[in-house]
Amino acid sequence: MPIKTPFSRTSRFCPTWIVIFLLIKLQMAQHCPLTSLMSLAMLLNAAFCANFSDFFQPLWAPDHIATEGDHINLSLDTVSGCGFESRSKYLFGKASMQIKLVEGDSAGTVTAFYMSSEGPNRDELDFEFLGNVSGEPYLVQTNVYVNGSGNREQRHSLWFDPTLDFHTYSLFWNHRYIVFLVDRIPIRVFANKEENGVIYPKSQAMSIRWSMWNADDWATQGGSVKTNWSHSPFVATFRSFEIDACELSPETDDVEAECAVSRHFWWDKPSMRELNRHQSHQLKWVRRKHMVYDYCKDVARFTELPRECIN
Repeated sequence: MPIKTPFSRTSRFCPTWIVIFLLIKLQMAQHCPLTSLMSLAMLLNAAFCANFSDFFQPLWAPDHIATEGDHINLSLDTVSGCGFESRSKYLFGKASMQIKLVEGDSAGTVTAFYMSSEGPNRDELDFEFLGNVSGEPYLVQTNVYVNGSGNREQRHSLWFDPTLDFHTYSLFWNHRYIVFLVDRIPIRVFANKEENGVIYPKSQAMSIRWSMWNADDWATQGGSVKTNWSHSPFVATFRSFEIDACELSPETDDVEAECAVSRHFWWDKPSMRELNRHQSHQLKWVRRKHMVYDYCKDVARFTELPRECIN
């Protein structure tokens, strides 16, 4: 398929293309009128048709990023993969979008939705969708980096075919835990265990990123199945972006204070301190039926389990 870049065009896209939820609550207005006014401006801007570049910027290979109506297509071929990110950075909140993954033989490919700060000591929250040969299921790998340290992988199968239709993937993040959700069902929780000496991502603002690349050295069946380039270009499609989070400007000096619990954001309310009973049951179901790898149970890999794995 021909690749068109949205960054070199002046065409405009409809409000269904992106929904920016920087919600304005009465409590926020009472505590920080300036922040509320900025959020209002963002919402008003989103209510009109907007250029892709108003909200996002390419990470690499913008010529492999195409817009079709309210969809964004990322393409991988023998030349390059591609990626883009939000222009704004966030600390705590929720980010969601719908993704339709590569159809057919997607072995060796990785499609990602993640949040990341900058530099070698970055914080990062990852959804990585690992392609497979035709007829074999996708695996979803999640990971958490804190201060540049990762190696916290979990892998899950899905209870549906993610190539047939769009499904919603979300990252929820507050001071107490991080939740990875698929169609609103939690598949993983990474709890704040600072009292046990476990570092937790709470001080580095992160942009929201989407990418696609070749990883046939490890992504499919441990790297034993390579990418079949005769099927390229491989295309994954994204839509319905929702960001409801504490947005930070580059001039913010104290990011922790700007997004502190005392600001009364919805994600810090008492009801959000833990999963509700229904969500807890859903998580147990996912772990029992769909978890295929958990680093916390990999005693061959870790002679001493990471601290966060110890209850």
